[in-house]
This record gives sequence, C-alpha cells and structure tokens, in this order.
Amino acid sequence: MENDKCDLILPNGVKEKQIEEIDGYIVKYHANKNTIWSKGKVENGQPTGYWEWFRPDGTIKRSGYFENGEPIGEWTTYNRQGDKHKTTYKRPL
Repeated sequence: MENDKCDLILPNGVKEKQIEEIDGYIVKYHANKNTIWSKGKVENGQPTGYWEWFRPDGTIKRSGYFENGEPIGEWTTYNRQGDKHKTTYKRPL
C-alpha cells in the first residue's frame, strides 16, 4: 500500500484521515476506508467553495461554502435520513 493512501497516527494519538484528490476535489475517508468523511476543493491550502461531510453509513451530515478558508453563506445540517434538520448562515469575517 502506498504511504499517501494510509492513515497516519499523529503524535497526540489522533488518526489522520486517508486523503485522495479526485477530479480536483479533496476527499477524506472515515477510518473504515470505505466511506467518505468529507469532500471539497482546496486552494492555497484553504478550503474553498462547496463542501460536504458524511456519516460512516454514507448519509450526508453537513454542507456549506467556504471563501478564503472561512465558512460563508448557508450551512445545512441533515438528520440521519438525509433530510434537512437545520440551516444556519455564516457571514464572512
């Protein structure tokens, strides 16, 4: 297995997510390596544009937008069935 495909254990014991780049999107996987934890674009080391986070069972958990690494606009949290649970709004700093 290639090193960039392995989970890394950080000095504090936290397991770093497996990361891939697919069609310009950064995709991070849950520890099970089978389901996506998050996906979105990164520019200059900062998240940008639309991002999504998922539960280990593959259902969407949260989504929203970044600009210059900061959350902006509408952010949605979803229930375990994938239905909208809550919407919040983030203003740029």
